[in-house]
Amino acid sequence: MTKPSANICRHLQHAATHTPNEIAVAVQTAKSSSLSYQEINFADLHFQSDDIAYRLNDYGIKAGMKAVLMVTPSIDFFVLTFALFKAGVIPILVDPGMGVNNLKQCFEEAKPDVFIGIPKAHIARRVLGWGKSSVTHYLNVGGSRIQRWLSGAKSIDQLPKDSVASSYPMQLLETDEIAAILFTSGSTGTPKGVVYSHGMFEAQIQALKHDYGITPGERDLATFPLFSLFGPALGMASIVPAMDASKPITANPDYLFAAIEKYQCSNMFVNPALLERLGQAGEQTSHKLTSVKRVISAGAPATISSIKLFSQMLSPGVEVLNSYGATESLPISMMPSSALFDTTQATDNGKGICVGHPIEGVDIAIIDITEEVINQWDDSLSLNHGEIGEIVVKGPMVSRSYYHRDSATAAAKISERKHSVRHRMGDVGYLDSEGKLWMCGRKAHRVDSDKRYFSIPCERVFNTHPQVKRSALVAIEVNGKTVPLLCVELKKGVVCSTSKILYQELLDIADNHEHTKGIHRFLIHPDFPVDVRHNAKIFREKLSVWAQKQWKE
Repeated sequence: MTKPSANICRHLQHAATHTPNEIAVAVQTAKSSSLSYQEINFADLHFQSDDIAYRLNDYGIKAGMKAVLMVTPSIDFFVLTFALFKAGVIPILVDPGMGVNNLKQCFEEAKPDVFIGIPKAHIARRVLGWGKSSVTHYLNVGGSRIQRWLSGAKSIDQLPKDSVASSYPMQLLETDEIAAILFTSGSTGTPKGVVYSHGMFEAQIQALKHDYGITPGERDLATFPLFSLFGPALGMASIVPAMDASKPITANPDYLFAAIEKYQCSNMFVNPALLERLGQAGEQTSHKLTSVKRVISAGAPATISSIKLFSQMLSPGVEVLNSYGATESLPISMMPSSALFDTTQATDNGKGICVGHPIEGVDIAIIDITEEVINQWDDSLSLNHGEIGEIVVKGPMVSRSYYHRDSATAAAKISERKHSVRHRMGDVGYLDSEGKLWMCGRKAHRVDSDKRYFSIPCERVFNTHPQVKRSALVAIEVNGKTVPLLCVELKKGVVCSTSKILYQELLDIADNHEHTKGIHRFLIHPDFPVDVRHNAKIFREKLSVWAQKQWKE
């Protein structure tokens, strides 16, 4: 038997040995429009995380414990996270933007032993009772003396220090052992804790190296905390801008442009909302991102128009790489912007959004749409090319389970031989004759009436109307029958006095496409409810309730 050898911190250790003085992390701070930067190199990040790992152990925090980490992107965030990994402590990472009720549910399910957070997080914990039944160790990060007192937690810099000055004996584990619990955002359903293994992290690192071409020495503008952790593991510096990562639409483009310029970032990770915001700002000032060689967009489908706008800032030949995946399985496929532009006409005619070929080591299949549990995989489940069904994926970065959610695991996972699993994405789509994946929306967002309607193919057709900003297909009940209805959000400046003409034009669009025929109910909505992180995931469930009420009235 081979000895356990997995730990993401092995890569940090390698960088600290081979490029000790190179910047590992730089964090931008904005005060009164003045920007400052805090930096740490690979050697110091490795040394300080070793030091904190010793201190955690001395405080009674041991391998196998679970620790909630609610710390804003900072040097402390990186040091603490790598210290937890080194000590074999399982970080629980949650998105603060998911809402108070969802956060409490996450803590009740995960049952953390340790709560590490900034003073604001601890105050909320005490007031709202987060983790009250399970947490035994409390650590405060940052803040004034009064804030630390209010938090009711021991300050991280007050932890006892082990007298041993040698390198910390990193916990080496099996590749299938649990490394972290990452909670989904809940933007398309109830948040669930995704069990990440060390093997999953390793597969993601390898994908970023081989499929995305990231090399040591690069510098990345890291706008999403989880992705920023991969930087030091890749020998790449993570440059963290001054922004609220849970609400990227509120970011100040000038701050991000300044960070890119100062550190000559070669890579950017941006979600569609931020991509559009930066593109608009760049157009207004004719800004150019001359150092950027690669842009990775993920989290939700970016519109082709926003990608084209953003690309005006890039040097010729630099691609926006659109990645498809989910917290449970990322990345799955990739589509360069130059190839995506060639699919514009197909998308506008209702063919879905092309998300590209699978990355190396990933297998994608399409199965019939069903709500039934599928216990065992069989190749006969696969549909033919061109047939729309649920997207099912297999690969080394695919999670095996949700944490303490057996029913959710059974619904989303299909067992296969040799202890592997396939993950049901909850998205629908099809594979074309060239093996490229086309996404047609969420399975839950389809409307089954006299025929089946899929959200993205239907909506993209109507979105071509010059007055329509975006649309959303929903189901309502009319005389006891399920029927499709299209909610429409108009572009700014369009007044509803033209609604009769617009209604007829939308009817004409519906009748001109086979897959939209039968949609003849339309409602104008002033401002779609969307998720705060991506500003792109429409809460169709809320729109459906609204539309049902409006139609009855």
